[in-house]
Amino acid sequence: MKVLLVEPPKETWFLMGEYLPPPYGIIQLGAYLENEVRDVDIEIVDCNAQQMNWMALEERIESSRPDIIASSSLSTCNTYAVARALQIAKKVNPKALTVTGGQHFTATAQESLEEYPEIDIIVRGEGEQTFADLVRNGGKRTALPNIRGISYKAGDKVIHNPPQPLIEGLDSLPYPGYHLVKDLVHRYHFAMMAGHDASYALIEGSRGCPHDCTFCTQWRHWQRRWRLKSARRTADEIQYCYEKYGSRFIWLCDDNLGTGGRIGELADELLKRRLPDEVTWFAQARCDDIIQNRKALPKLRKAGLNWVLLGVESSEPSTLQSLKKEITPNQAKEAVKLLKENDIFAHAMFIIGHRKDTANSIAKLREFVSDLDPDLALFAVLTPFPGTEVFDEGRRNGWVQDYNWSHYDMVHAIMPTETLTRNEVQEELYGCYRSYYGSWQRRLQGMFSGHKLRRRVYWHMAGTAVMDQLRALA
Repeated sequence: MKVLLVEPPKETWFLMGEYLPPPYGIIQLGAYLENEVRDVDIEIVDCNAQQMNWMALEERIESSRPDIIASSSLSTCNTYAVARALQIAKKVNPKALTVTGGQHFTATAQESLEEYPEIDIIVRGEGEQTFADLVRNGGKRTALPNIRGISYKAGDKVIHNPPQPLIEGLDSLPYPGYHLVKDLVHRYHFAMMAGHDASYALIEGSRGCPHDCTFCTQWRHWQRRWRLKSARRTADEIQYCYEKYGSRFIWLCDDNLGTGGRIGELADELLKRRLPDEVTWFAQARCDDIIQNRKALPKLRKAGLNWVLLGVESSEPSTLQSLKKEITPNQAKEAVKLLKENDIFAHAMFIIGHRKDTANSIAKLREFVSDLDPDLALFAVLTPFPGTEVFDEGRRNGWVQDYNWSHYDMVHAIMPTETLTRNEVQEELYGCYRSYYGSWQRRLQGMFSGHKLRRRVYWHMAGTAVMDQLRALA
């Protein structure tokens, strides 16, 4: 049985500059298959890393002759790339079994199987066990009714099998399969965060989130459970990626760094390993969690944490409440202050375009961000991703005006507000970036900052013409 896991050609998110991430989803899947299924030949194709266009991908599939081809979208905006990759697979070999999964296809399983005949099977939710069951049974049609967690077509009818139970104990998972892309590891980089010459790896320390923000796909996808790897296991993976593959920048891709003793335990585990100072890592965190863990921040910084993305979202308490964010603007101010005091780069995320937004409320947000003065500000448009409460409400009320999935990238306006058209929301997004980064004082302070990381970020942004690309959208 030969399985080909494909990362199709994709557009990178220009707001983060020039970067090339490892295909974490499929290398994790590949490693799990190796452990759980006998006599399986696994091959991974990462088109961006291997500089393969669609024609080259077709040639690779033809030469590989796989029995099963699988590709995951990760984000809604990559839906068409996945569909095209599987369409090519069917063109080369109509008998090959084509599989996809991930958050978008889980949320749209019915519609996707009806719309894309090139997709044979959708793996819903957590993919490892389900995909292993599928491969173990050779992808035989007669076995499909007995495999939990899949959706597929039987004639003109779409069948949704019962869900697969979540994995209990994430420490039991194998290390992500970087060995399956070992010839490509040196190409994975994040220029703005770590420079062009620092290989970087994605590490997963947990799955899910205990919160239920209306715009987030994560908590529903993971059944509103927050499952953690142990601090020791997470630190082991970081050490492994550095020692085995030279990864000096680690993206802890948890949706939420979390709170409680876990953060301090992770710092302790990393400090035990005495990794060199060149090994640094990035994490996403809630503002309230940073405040609750203020005593652990010096230790975390010493353990290599040098960059945190905070979900600030809004300056209006009523908006934060409607988004079910459960934080306050004052907590955002305190969190940014704490990060800066501990020499941790404070990267803040803000969302515009919610239903009650007006030109005046967005102007107030710009003032708030200027006063907050994070090291880096990232503005996004409220995007109704399938599987979120925002999508359900927007579709039900007719607010969703654009179903082109490639626009679901948080920089295209998909819905109007009560007082702003989609075009006006788009203009406001550009206005937010122009207001913050158009300030020559802020630019010069960033480009000539005494803080090495802040200096690199601002020089990188100056060279990637982010503002020009945003202006083109507006």
